[in-house]
Amino acid sequence: MKRIIFALLCVLAFIGVEAQTNGERTIITLEDNWKFSKGDIAEAQQVDFNDRKWETVTVPHDWAIYGPFDKEIDKQTVRITQNMEKKATEKYGRTGALPHIGTAWYRKTFTAPAYKKGKEALLVFDGAMSQAQVYVNGQRVGERPYGYSYFYFNISEYLKEGEENTLAVRLHNDPYSSRWYPGAGIYRKVQLIVKDEVSFKQWGTFITTPYITNDVAKVNVKSAVQGDNLSIETEIVDARGKIWATKKSSERYGNEIEFDVALPKPSLWSPEAPNLYYANLKLYQGDELKDVQRIQFGVRTIKYSAEKGFELNGKVTKFKGVCLHHDLGPIGAAINVSALRRQLVILKDMGCNAIRSAHNMPSMEQLELCDEMGFLFLAESFDEWAKPKVENGYNRFFDEWAEADVVNLVRATRNHPCIVMWSSGNEVPDQHGSIGVKRAKWLQDIFHREDPTRPVTVGMDQVKAVMESGFGSITDVPGLNYRVHLYEEAYDKFPQGFLLGSETASTISSRGVYKFPLEFTNMKRYKDGQCCSYDFGRCNWSNVPDDDFVLQDDKDWVIGEFVWTGFDYLGEPTPYDRQWPSRSSYFGICDLGGLPKDRFYLYRSRWNTEDETLHLLPHWNWEGREGETTPVFAYTSYDSAELFVNGKSQGIRKKNKESNQTRYRLMWMDVKYEPGTIKVVAYDENGKAAAEKEINTAGKPHQIRLSADRETIKADGKELSYVTVSVLDKDGNLCPTANSQLNFKVKGAGSYRAACNGDATSLELFHNPSMKAFSGQLVVLVQAGTKPGDITLEVSCKGLIKNSCQIVAE
Repeated sequence: MKRIIFALLCVLAFIGVEAQTNGERTIITLEDNWKFSKGDIAEAQQVDFNDRKWETVTVPHDWAIYGPFDKEIDKQTVRITQNMEKKATEKYGRTGALPHIGTAWYRKTFTAPAYKKGKEALLVFDGAMSQAQVYVNGQRVGERPYGYSYFYFNISEYLKEGEENTLAVRLHNDPYSSRWYPGAGIYRKVQLIVKDEVSFKQWGTFITTPYITNDVAKVNVKSAVQGDNLSIETEIVDARGKIWATKKSSERYGNEIEFDVALPKPSLWSPEAPNLYYANLKLYQGDELKDVQRIQFGVRTIKYSAEKGFELNGKVTKFKGVCLHHDLGPIGAAINVSALRRQLVILKDMGCNAIRSAHNMPSMEQLELCDEMGFLFLAESFDEWAKPKVENGYNRFFDEWAEADVVNLVRATRNHPCIVMWSSGNEVPDQHGSIGVKRAKWLQDIFHREDPTRPVTVGMDQVKAVMESGFGSITDVPGLNYRVHLYEEAYDKFPQGFLLGSETASTISSRGVYKFPLEFTNMKRYKDGQCCSYDFGRCNWSNVPDDDFVLQDDKDWVIGEFVWTGFDYLGEPTPYDRQWPSRSSYFGICDLGGLPKDRFYLYRSRWNTEDETLHLLPHWNWEGREGETTPVFAYTSYDSAELFVNGKSQGIRKKNKESNQTRYRLMWMDVKYEPGTIKVVAYDENGKAAAEKEINTAGKPHQIRLSADRETIKADGKELSYVTVSVLDKDGNLCPTANSQLNFKVKGAGSYRAACNGDATSLELFHNPSMKAFSGQLVVLVQAGTKPGDITLEVSCKGLIKNSCQIVAE
């Protein structure tokens, strides 16, 4: 069998601040006071254009998230081959039914006080959606068509020294350019870096640790530099600032200075202990300090082999991962660190240890958080190669731009210890035929050239085709999207000796919604536009979670899975893309607002091995169903439990291998509904009661409960507190069918940002201060201002006792 061994990596990241002087370089994050306008202006006009009447915005910015939702925006007649459709049909909401199509301009004036003759100025974009054209002082400095790509331009020759400069950015989104909501605008950060011409090259430093023992790690540093008579002075420090090693070297190979540093007693990076180090690099020309970099990295080994699958630091580790689109629900594609952190906190509690950036290049902030919090990361590049999935997709740019986009992806992010694998594509139509094999090999070779320490995968859904063509055989890590019935055959035919579930499940559900009679469904559509939360609903190409669990647990050669998806996302409202209104997905383990669905606890019961899980479903408010069969499930980390309805035992259930479902779920299929209380008592391995959970039939909506995920946030004008709003009866029970119209007021040192109820059929705008509860709950986002103080959120509803909560900005 082919054996693939890949060693370690690390982490490069500049921390985004408004103005940061780092030794001999200055980094300015261009955030505030951008002028924005949707609509085109002539290129010749934009130099002296009067933008005083344009909207003033802060970047990152997504202008399309403010709506309105409109089915005409992305209505199209199309056959979605990835969904195994046989004919074209009229579709709605495929890209979120939000107005992201068209041209927009951003303009900003700025000064570069550190810039003078002999300096170099770089303008760095983490992403701009899309087809960016960039101008400085009226001169066109470059373009980048791919909306997910990182890119930069040397603008030294265009800057005015000591004077005001004008930056202008034209963006354009075509119709039929995406399969999901792509966002619109400069949705990731923009930075101006001013440094000496004699300096480190942008994204030119690569730190690896190719040799690790308990006593020492060899830290290898390769830095691309520009200038003559150069040397690098290095110190390795830990997160507390303690210096562990130093080295000075001038040994140069071409434009690179390369050297090794011995790091004693290394603390390894892992999901359980995400230890980080920093390399403080000083570049000297002779005795003169010219440039400084601070590069974050981690010490860890990765290895893929037929014998043991994936090993992290010598320990066999399975990927318990989820796929994530880049949008952040009610705030759209605009990057927000506290929103990203909240997602990861929720996933960590579920026991998730890995993220796949599907199907796009990840944000720098997401990678920094995954380094810090301990998540393995599969960094993906493209959803299309040369053959199109959508008419105006990346296929138009692939031949000209693919190599440059991959190079920037790898060089910009290769020092992140969280990244353990690259993905060159997802479900590309190029899987068929020899041309596709050549493209796969070409892309994989680029990744290997830029980073020989990590493997490359492709999310393959045409499994029969890739077995025949050799496409799957040349891929470092064969990634299968669904097709659980073909795992055994693929394992036999592929030479690698292992498989990855690069995309799994695609189970569909709506939080708190249950349908009767209970049944396994395939693309089932109901009049209310919702999916059943008993978690037996799937799509044409997909399956329920339990089918993947069996493969993960029973096959050592299956190295893990990435579930589609961790959170609902805007667009792709399968199976309701032919039924309006529906404008967001049903695939998420959590809903669009981040509230866990029942499925969250099914995964948690299997993935989180440290904490107890006991979750009971469905809710117990079924007026009009008295005496009718209403199945009850328990998702639990215990092997057995007993169910009681109003104190009467419904029997003990024990997990067993009779079916995939009874192996992972405790199910009472013949329970008759009667109002009152259902209670489940879980038993430990000795048969003793270990935990219990009960649900009461709720009365009429009476009051409101507020619960903030964070009661203290930074007064930086960016941080968010997510407040879960629940509608309760007079006894404090959640009213699971309440759809009360809730109103929000924020006072003090913050502001109302958005709300989200997780209902894929809701057309209420996220930024309006009023929204209906869905299944009795929703989430309100409160944003800090720039001055410390108290923030008060008040939530009210006609006929209910209102409530308020306080958040401190400091």
